[in-house]
Amino acid sequence: MPTSIQGAQNEEIFLFDNDCFTEELQSSTSPLAVYKNTLQEGTRVLNDAFDSGRDVVELVHKRAEFIDQLLIHAWQSMISCEDLALVAVGGYGRGELHPASDIDLMILEKSRSNKTTNQQIQQFLTFLWDIGLEVGQSVRTVKDCIAEGRADITVATNIMEARLLVGDTVLFDSMRKMTGPNKIWPTRKFFKAKLQEQVERHKKYANTEHSLEPNIKESPGGLRDIQMIGWVAKRHFAVKSLHDLVKHDFLTEEEYLRLKAGQTFLWRIRYALHNLTGRHDDRLLFDRQRHIAEIFGFHAEDNSGVEQFMKFYYRMVRELNRLNEMLLQHFQEEIIYATRREKIKPINKRFQIRNDFIEVCHDQVFKWYPFALLEIFLLIQQTPKIKGIRASTIRLIREYYYLIDDEFRNDIRNKSLFMEIIRQPRYVGHELRRMHRYGILSRYLPAFGQIEGQMQFDLFHVYSVDEHILFVIQNMRHFGLPEYANTYPLCQKILKTLPKQELLYLAGLFHDIAKGRKGDHAKLGVKDAVDFCKLHGLSSYDAELVGWMVGNHLILSKTAQREDINDPDVINKFAVQMGDREHLNYLYLLTVADVNGTNPELWNAWKDSLFSQLYNETTRALRRGLENPFNKEDRIKKTKHAALALVNKRTKSKFDVGQHWASLGEDYFIRYSPDEIAWHTNAIAENSKQQYPLIKVRQQATRGGTEIFVYMENQDNIFATTTRVLDQLGLTIVDARVISSTHGYTLDTYIVLDKSGEALKEKKFREDIVIKLDDALANLEQHFKIVSRPRSRKQKVFPIQTRVLFSQDEVNQRTIMEVVASDRPGFLSQVGVALAGCNVRLHGAKIATYGSRVEDIFFITDKQDQPITDPDKFESLTNFIIETLS
Repeated sequence: MPTSIQGAQNEEIFLFDNDCFTEELQSSTSPLAVYKNTLQEGTRVLNDAFDSGRDVVELVHKRAEFIDQLLIHAWQSMISCEDLALVAVGGYGRGELHPASDIDLMILEKSRSNKTTNQQIQQFLTFLWDIGLEVGQSVRTVKDCIAEGRADITVATNIMEARLLVGDTVLFDSMRKMTGPNKIWPTRKFFKAKLQEQVERHKKYANTEHSLEPNIKESPGGLRDIQMIGWVAKRHFAVKSLHDLVKHDFLTEEEYLRLKAGQTFLWRIRYALHNLTGRHDDRLLFDRQRHIAEIFGFHAEDNSGVEQFMKFYYRMVRELNRLNEMLLQHFQEEIIYATRREKIKPINKRFQIRNDFIEVCHDQVFKWYPFALLEIFLLIQQTPKIKGIRASTIRLIREYYYLIDDEFRNDIRNKSLFMEIIRQPRYVGHELRRMHRYGILSRYLPAFGQIEGQMQFDLFHVYSVDEHILFVIQNMRHFGLPEYANTYPLCQKILKTLPKQELLYLAGLFHDIAKGRKGDHAKLGVKDAVDFCKLHGLSSYDAELVGWMVGNHLILSKTAQREDINDPDVINKFAVQMGDREHLNYLYLLTVADVNGTNPELWNAWKDSLFSQLYNETTRALRRGLENPFNKEDRIKKTKHAALALVNKRTKSKFDVGQHWASLGEDYFIRYSPDEIAWHTNAIAENSKQQYPLIKVRQQATRGGTEIFVYMENQDNIFATTTRVLDQLGLTIVDARVISSTHGYTLDTYIVLDKSGEALKEKKFREDIVIKLDDALANLEQHFKIVSRPRSRKQKVFPIQTRVLFSQDEVNQRTIMEVVASDRPGFLSQVGVALAGCNVRLHGAKIATYGSRVEDIFFITDKQDQPITDPDKFESLTNFIIETLS
């Protein structure tokens, strides 16, 4: 039987034969089956061609041509009215279709269609869906196109790319004429609207092309940025292709080739993503990156293949982002400023300001004065009215940045200029980012170039290493801005005390610069930082301070999140590590900036309270003097006195507070604040009927989350059951403390956050927690069970081998158990089961999750409250935990 599909032949992919297709339709009793089979077979041929390495540009256009033929056939067989036109719009209008791209159609009608024609249109669209096409459609008159296009820039843009498939040519030409730039959206207005659209889109993606899971279409430097150039060029110059911009002197031939190479690269990724997922999804997610990397020839058993591929990706989209910026600047000069009288203000013999944008005075500036490659960024910082760099000067920066070599780096003038940039009171982060975008930062600081596009294989970081560093410095700048006063109140206060803020920025610049090298990146980065500082004229003290921050940039975060910072011994030890308040102040600001630059979603009120508590306690310890450390007895005495003052009068008159407190031991008064102790005491005293379990929830704990208090007779699996219930409610447990009384009761507190990392706001939700916990804990035997839920997509990508480590807390007579494993739903509950199964008593937990990795600390003893020292017990506990978690 004749077929309408031909396989990929040597030189040409032949997809559709009109005569064969018509013959198949005539001989078949089911036209729908013929269309469906033809579509499926054509898609298979194209996909096979892609897998065999055929040019993706050819395939994208071939698919559009193939779909054209199917639609034209269907239209001609189903639509009888001649006053209609079938029009391709959007990407399909450009003749570009990826495997799962929407097929955007506009049915253009001369006037409102009658009932019969409307029925035919509906049957036609339904038929397209039935054969397996994802269609986006609109039905409009020319008048509709004018009105809707005028009201919505997106509609105007779609119509601008309209392409007639079949139907009334005169009607189509009329629509094109009536929606042109001389009728709606004149070039100037169109450009401003599209530019604002891009600004908002980039903002949605944090203004970075270096997300670890980028959207290859919408992120900065993505396909949408290339389309943006095409839209403006088409509107202003009426060009048909990007290459026409070369004729208009807007692009050099070399820049055009880079733009096309970038588009082809992204098209190839997109084609592969659509094939891989079977749907329209343009996100380059972790679990897809290895597959895509292998298509591009990056093969490796470990992550190195993905790492190399993503480095290539980041460099490509950075170049596309730069070309987008340069061309839009060109358009701005041509469209916005063309009718204005030029205002030129000289700065010096090298630079001048033209219409608020800085430019070189002549094309040889960078060749004759290489230091100007740094000077231009300093001038932008020092001149608030400068809005950016003119396109021609951006091009020259890229042409001459090769002049930055060892001789350039060792020139005293250039070293001074760089330090001036770092010392400026404004736009430090902004200009470092611009320097990076144009390739200057990586040339001046080769170690920074080595981490450009460096992946970080976890769910903790959301940016590549170089982009993370730039965000850290940006966060440091935020500490000094009034609009961030409520977000970082303590940071703003500390920043004002720093004698040299540039030391903080240098530490931010170098803190992760050694990532990707073998060894401890913090220690390796110290030498880079100290050498750089000394080379740039800093004193030995300042250089060593920057090196100290780089080498110790992780310890404040780890201490706050992994150790019991209510313990005076922990505070004293940390104070010794700091040495003085100056080192503490610098490190605190670096740490907060680092955490926020790692993943903005990780910073919340709970983490803020932890870091602030550690900072304030350490400040007090340093003020007392390292030779005069905190005394536990004094701390307990002061806590009791303060707590008693907060206990209400009714409790004091009807309840033996002293006896109750004595049953809880001294540890209770170290691990809890006076406010928490008073809350517990009042709740227990008011439980006159002694109904247990006693469960209370506070909306906002003093420690930055919602606090849950459980008091009941001690039994196995209380911790496991409580954490299971809280996990099922979608809550994140960030802290757990357990106190066992001599009366056989357990006093447990949990601090929880909602999915957005905040305390629970809804009263009904808090009441629901009490009900569910009461039901589960009152009937432990009936309700106890391990609930296993599927891991998320991201959690599956980063499997981590479970490790259990033990150490001893000699001072507090407890064993410290650290569990390192992949994060998963119900993790704490499963550990609780293992502890109960091994007859181990839990006294508290420090819960730290780093993306896909948990590093939780559990303070445990045996049932007699003695530390565990038996190696056999360690082995059985380790095996039980690993087995339970598996």
